[in-house]
Amino acid sequence: MQKEITVASSGSAATSTADSDIRLALRKRPRVREAIIQSILFLCGAISILTTIGIVFGLTRESLNFFTQELWEDANKQTVQAVSAVTTSLAVPDTGKTLAVGDRIRLSEEVMEIVGVDGNIITVERGIDGTEAVGHKAGTDIFVSNRVSLVEFFTGTNWNPQIGQFGIWPLVTATLMTSLIAMVVALPLGLCAAIYLSEYASPRARGILKPVLEILSGIPTVVYGYFALTFMTQLLRKIFGMETVQIYNTASAGIVIGILILPLVSSMSEDALSAVPRSLREAAYAMGATKWETAIKVVVPAALSGITAAFIVSISRAIGETMIVAIAAGAGPNFTFNPFESAETMTGHIVRISGGDISYDSIDYNSIFAIGLLLFLITLLLNVISQRVVRRFREVYE
Repeated sequence: MQKEITVASSGSAATSTADSDIRLALRKRPRVREAIIQSILFLCGAISILTTIGIVFGLTRESLNFFTQELWEDANKQTVQAVSAVTTSLAVPDTGKTLAVGDRIRLSEEVMEIVGVDGNIITVERGIDGTEAVGHKAGTDIFVSNRVSLVEFFTGTNWNPQIGQFGIWPLVTATLMTSLIAMVVALPLGLCAAIYLSEYASPRARGILKPVLEILSGIPTVVYGYFALTFMTQLLRKIFGMETVQIYNTASAGIVIGILILPLVSSMSEDALSAVPRSLREAAYAMGATKWETAIKVVVPAALSGITAAFIVSISRAIGETMIVAIAAGAGPNFTFNPFESAETMTGHIVRISGGDISYDSIDYNSIFAIGLLLFLITLLLNVISQRVVRRFREVYE
């Protein structure tokens, strides 16, 4: 009896030791390598987010300088009489800009605010903004304060910051025209190319055609710009007439931008079409559908979310294109809806202004940040729309 008890005790001890070994093996152990990899991946994601925040912060800060910077516009008026250091009533001529109560004016270095107007006599408060009230001789030029307003920025149709014109629409319409023309070229051609590569091309043909098509995306955009200027513009002038099509025009720039983004449309759309399960195609064939009917009525609707995302991403790419429009579209703002006329886009204007002899913190210099912020908001809106469309039309297959 004693021997059996001893054996049983030995078996329990062995079982306990085995359980302890299992618990030790299953115990969480520090994995230094995995922790380092995880930290690096997190750092990469954080850098991308912080970079985006930094871009937005920089654009917003400089744009605020543009909208809050005080500009002094020549009122085309001069003081009729000499002004002493204590005079608060000034006689001004009828010519030039009309002055009103609340306007800020400047004589030499002194800033004043108009508090009353009685015919040609204005009453002013002297020494505004810490400036010193001093005497001014007769014939001193009068400058009036002018700030850029959001209303003028979003409703004006003239853009020339040097003379106080801040309507953004000439640049916006040119950008939208080139992007629209690019979409008319790229979207149908890109989708047709994607359908062919996904549904009709043999593996050998697909392996040859897709890399050749994607070569277009590797060509420098400055080459596309000179192609638009020297070939596409000349072709349009031969078709529509020399008098109709100007040397610099948005039509040729838009067509070449469409060629530029064609690989993006076709590649992303083809990936979306290829992701559609083979079983859907086979079911359509079993119902007697032709290859064309299967592609148009089954595969394309099933891949609609991916195709839509490809279209919107391509539109964002077209809006942000710079060198083609800078070379071929024109170098001056022009509020027009004629694609055969010269017009400067938002990105083209930024390139021209930033590459010129513009002093830092001038109104022209700060204007490019306001344009850049608007361009960023447009592309951000397109990306938000893209995400909503993808979630709305996404279909999940098992």
